[in-house]
Amino acid sequence: MTKAEIVSKISETTGLEKTSVQATVEAFMKCVKEAMINGQNVYLRGFGSFIIKTRKEKKGRNITAKKTIIIPAHNIPAFKPSKEFANEVKAKTQVKIK
Repeated sequence: MTKAEIVSKISETTGLEKTSVQATVEAFMKCVKEAMINGQNVYLRGFGSFIIKTRKEKKGRNITAKKTIIIPAHNIPAFKPSKEFANEVKAKTQVKIK
């Protein structure tokens, strides 16, 4: 689902204009992004949490140069769904086997 599809779905559900819904969705994403850039996690009860995960320094391999490199420690954003959300997805979706 794309951002445009989310905006359309919310607009249909609420009866609000797409332009105001789009502005709200973009403002939400901006708030989450700014909070995480500032080192804060974002908790949405019943939905999930946008958290910052720290990756340790590790050794990697540059295959083309055939050299071992050090990948420095770094932070990455992650999403952790709430238990209710995760259980609902498990119960209502089928496993896709490739």
